[in-house]
Amino acid sequence: MSIILSIIIRVRMTYMKINYINFIEKTLNNASKMSNENFKQVKNVSVKTGDNNQVLTQTDLAVGDYIVKEIKNAFCHNIIDEEAGIIDNKSEYTWVVDPIDGTSNFANGLPTYGVMIGLLYKDQAIAGGIVLPSFKQIYVAQKGMGAFCNSQKISVSNESKLLSSLVAYGIDGHQEDPQITLDETKTLAQIILNIRNLRTTNSAFDMAQVASGKYGLFLNRTTKIWDNVALQPIIEEAGGTVTDFWGKPMDYSNPLTRIEENFTICAGATQLHKQVQKIINSN
Repeated sequence: MSIILSIIIRVRMTYMKINYINFIEKTLNNASKMSNENFKQVKNVSVKTGDNNQVLTQTDLAVGDYIVKEIKNAFCHNIIDEEAGIIDNKSEYTWVVDPIDGTSNFANGLPTYGVMIGLLYKDQAIAGGIVLPSFKQIYVAQKGMGAFCNSQKISVSNESKLLSSLVAYGIDGHQEDPQITLDETKTLAQIILNIRNLRTTNSAFDMAQVASGKYGLFLNRTTKIWDNVALQPIIEEAGGTVTDFWGKPMDYSNPLTRIEENFTICAGATQLHKQVQKIINSN
């Protein structure tokens, strides 16, 4: 092995051992304060072009600008921000930011929204954080370091039966192709018939409830990359499983080219994940 190659390998191994949790916690804490200052004072809400399900507020832009600035000051990594787009620094690391997840809730004065920051190393989600500003809760995780809420270790549900579990399912209407929604609701009906109760805020709030074991699962067939990267290491470090909706591994390869792509997700306690996959794949 050449001396140069040996140095490169050592540098990469050292970089992978950086504790990103402190940075994520600090950044989310400040982002939480910003969003709380504007909560229930939202003006000039706009609907994103081409998608009636997606709205935008000035708080989305302000929080996103702050997080992107903090990342730029701390790292020479790539960045994907829901509102700002991509920043390509030719890095193997990519931060993925959702300034306000659950903007429709936020804009309507509902407390069930959050701010999400995730980190990819190549195509692997290695660290992430979710803050629920209205609940003063910060969820963080990094590969091999565990998952925490306000510094307390958390774990997914230990319930063994899907029929005894609360399950969160986020669903958007597809006005451009109603058949998509009609077909999806058939699958959703089968899931509902096999769980205790359905819960949905279609936001980071639901994800956090899964990570802390209150809900058994979170599913969604209409998401973007910034909806999932932060969540995955939190769920996995809390002892759970994260796949796409149909049980296949999450694919974040070439992330900078995929900000327009639809992603799906099925995340939660492993034993419940297996049971819901049987239902999904039998329909």
